[in-house]
Amino acid sequence: MYRDRNRDRGRSGEGRRGGFGGGGAGGFGGGRGFGGGGGNSLKGKQPGERLRKPRWDMSSLQPFRKDFYVPHPNVVSRPMHEVIKYRSCKEITVKGNNVPHPNLGFDEGNFPDYVMSEIRRQGFEEPTAIQAQGWPIALSGRDMVGIAQTGSGKTLAYILPAIVHINSQPRLLRGDGPIALVLAPTRELAQQIQQVAQEFGASSHVRNTCVFGGAPKGPQARDLERGVEICIATPGRLIDFLERGTTNLKRCTYLVLDEADRMLDMGFEPQIRKIIEQIRPDRQVLMWSATWPKEVRNLAEEFLNDYIQINIGSLQLAANHNILQIIDVCQEYEKETKLLKLLEEISQEEESKTIIFVETKRKVDDITRSIGRYG
Repeated sequence: MYRDRNRDRGRSGEGRRGGFGGGGAGGFGGGRGFGGGGGNSLKGKQPGERLRKPRWDMSSLQPFRKDFYVPHPNVVSRPMHEVIKYRSCKEITVKGNNVPHPNLGFDEGNFPDYVMSEIRRQGFEEPTAIQAQGWPIALSGRDMVGIAQTGSGKTLAYILPAIVHINSQPRLLRGDGPIALVLAPTRELAQQIQQVAQEFGASSHVRNTCVFGGAPKGPQARDLERGVEICIATPGRLIDFLERGTTNLKRCTYLVLDEADRMLDMGFEPQIRKIIEQIRPDRQVLMWSATWPKEVRNLAEEFLNDYIQINIGSLQLAANHNILQIIDVCQEYEKETKLLKLLEEISQEEESKTIIFVETKRKVDDITRSIGRYG
């Protein structure tokens, strides 16, 4: 159903840059300003202060297509009561104007053959809730917000439409930046996203790279300079490359903010704003978050146009119900004693494993000494 551009099949995929991160789904957002693996190299100055805000002349911008969705006959003929029943069963809540009906099967998405062949190869049986409802929205060119827990399949919900979006455009020329940009809070999540982008983009020669702090800049810079259609990045490292002129976002028309709530928790809002400022105003934006706090809502209202919101699961701003969470409010001087007592209780359980999150490296050293002292 989609018309691919005439790609140069002689180009290499240039994929699999960096290993598979094993998932970036941490439950700990960190305090504001705590990088958590995202890598902010801009200490001591305002993020992106050397980046000039473009003055967009919409009449001079190259037009691009973002509405590719052709509803499958099954979707068109499906009675509304069946749509309501499906959404209720999958705990899907939608909000917005002219929301497309969900695709109950992969075939209903009308994806190109090169996408369907990879779906079949990986043995997927049916779309997850966020994929079923998210694909028709993303393929229609609409801005959207997806609220879903980690493990919902959201990466595929935005990567497949991104590949279709990319393949409709002229190929990159020398000096062009990426067409699709995915911002993520941590290196681990960025690498996980890259793995999915590589698996589904390789057959149509959609190149990708992953840029993040805490790793040498040279290989990442070379990838960007050679040209990639998809760039997965942590905000701090991308700002660094934009300021250096290593890449640009003039060709970017598809923007994804993954784990937006966590990026804001980690203090990346100034970088996110600077990055969005560099992207043409008629871009398509997809924002993903596990929660829907005021800060995320404000960001969506400012940068998304006439967006559709999807909620998977409870509409309440609750923590993950699969995890028992106990909060003990105490004085600073009480923490060490309470922690040691708790660790002693946990150690009585079979195969117990514990991760302790703290704010600073010094605190890590202090707790390590305390645990060692008391055995």
